[in-house]
Amino acid sequence: MKYQAPANDLRFLLFDVLGVDRLHELEKYADATPDLISAVIDEAGKVAAEVIQPTNQVGDREGCHYDPETHAVTTPDAFKPAYKKFVEGGWTSLDAPVEFGGQGLPHTLKFVVDEMVCSTNLSLGMYPGLTHGAISALYAHGSDELKQTYLEKLVSGEWTGTMCLTEPQCGTDLGLIRTRATPNSDGSYAIEGTKIWITGGEHDLTDNIVHLVLAKLPGAPDTTKGISLFVVPKVLPESGERNPAFCGGLEHKMGIKGSATCVMNFEGAKGWLVGEPNDGMRSMFTMMNEARLMVGMQGLGLAEMAYQESLGFARERLQGRSMSGAKNPDGPADPIIVHPDVRRMLMRQKVLNEGMRAMALFAGHQLDLSVAHPDEAVRESADDLVQLLTPVVKAFLTDEGSNNTNIGLQVLGGSGFTTDWPLEQLVRDGRIARIYEGTNGIQALDLVGRKLSLKGGRLVRTLFGVLISYLKDNPKAPHRDELKGAVSSLEKATLWLATNAPKDPEQAGAAATPYLRLMALTVIGYMWSRMANVASQQIAAGEGNKPLLESKLVSARFYFEKLLPEIHWLLSDIESGKDSLMDMGDDHWAA
Repeated sequence: MKYQAPANDLRFLLFDVLGVDRLHELEKYADATPDLISAVIDEAGKVAAEVIQPTNQVGDREGCHYDPETHAVTTPDAFKPAYKKFVEGGWTSLDAPVEFGGQGLPHTLKFVVDEMVCSTNLSLGMYPGLTHGAISALYAHGSDELKQTYLEKLVSGEWTGTMCLTEPQCGTDLGLIRTRATPNSDGSYAIEGTKIWITGGEHDLTDNIVHLVLAKLPGAPDTTKGISLFVVPKVLPESGERNPAFCGGLEHKMGIKGSATCVMNFEGAKGWLVGEPNDGMRSMFTMMNEARLMVGMQGLGLAEMAYQESLGFARERLQGRSMSGAKNPDGPADPIIVHPDVRRMLMRQKVLNEGMRAMALFAGHQLDLSVAHPDEAVRESADDLVQLLTPVVKAFLTDEGSNNTNIGLQVLGGSGFTTDWPLEQLVRDGRIARIYEGTNGIQALDLVGRKLSLKGGRLVRTLFGVLISYLKDNPKAPHRDELKGAVSSLEKATLWLATNAPKDPEQAGAAATPYLRLMALTVIGYMWSRMANVASQQIAAGEGNKPLLESKLVSARFYFEKLLPEIHWLLSDIESGKDSLMDMGDDHWAA
């Protein structure tokens, strides 16, 4: 099935619900007029459907190939021309800094494009995706010389970037890294060590690859406080010499087979310090937090493609008769979309996808306000929300994105299990998103262990302020009472954590995942009430796209009746504490 960008839903969200079309009133985003935003939506949809999607299935079947003699990696044949068109269209520079060749458009538009690219070929989209994170890290923490050397070519897409963190003995616990950086006489450093699972570590899409590598300086502490960040190019920009940073092999993966996931060996490769010595974690988190938001959009993008495929199949597949009487009496059977259980699956896909999109774009809008609004209080509040919601967006969108691809496969039945249909690839490709850039369990621990207490609890108070203000200012909003109940449940869970976690960290660990999910469902409930509120007002005024608006009202009802009630058992899970998790003795597991 040819991809159809969710353009109507995007315009409704950006223009009618979030007010992203008013960002052009801010000096930084003066060029982001409603007409330009609309054009970006349309053109990105065309590029996704016409340039990127045709490379997806063939890329999965061909995969990447490694030559042990030359250490070279070749990507699927279709990738290079598609990447070239993507770069020539300026898509890699959309929200990048203007002074280095970027267009300086709102980050929210980057979120929109990320979803479309990931819907149509996640593997291909990962090459420019990780590059964007490298741009942000260098722009925020690099010296002027490093910025001048690397940023323009990274922004243009002429070069790509990587993030080199993980090693064979450490993933989450980066304090265990063994890669070392030894000072050279010319101010550079010799980087020695091995990194694994490096996306785009070697490939043939660009002539140069810029690695951002975590390593330890001589005498550095053996903890994360002893980690520094270095920029290590594949080819040295000044001399054109090959830097000894070589691919040692490709990982053999369940999915994203067109993405070159490499073992990287740094054999005295020249690198340059980014930021201050032993402050690499701060620099890395600039890149990591951006990557986590992007990964959330990966989950959503795959879920959207799965929904489109399963909806198309359900409309055409004829099996059985409707329980309320034949809907296709002249045919041998009715389309399976008439059956309640099939509709339950499709509705879950549709309603969660649209709710997740709304939450993600809300976060994107806050990101734009945090960097561009002239009022410091607005910037501060927006930044609070971005920090709080980053792990929520990453974890919930990838959990439910993966679930929705599985649901899509289920709608297709046996056909979905075959390679004749694209659902099985979507299932395989999406599974990794729950793992990389910090597993979703780590996202939950970040939320309850760090974000809730950050700035004296100000981040979560900011969120409650937004939710409570909405309830107060919109007494007649659709589903206000259900949303009020969800906010109350989130308040109770937050208070429980504030009371119990300081006394026993394992209580926080036990509650982390259900708490993150409870927060996500509440924020999505807030967005669904807002969407339904706008839809009902536009219908009453005779404005807008009536079928879209009516679908929003039905979808909101489904969300509040069928999905939001999960918050009740999530709260019960949290308040029951850790004991049933932690009381199993070592000799009981295999008893």
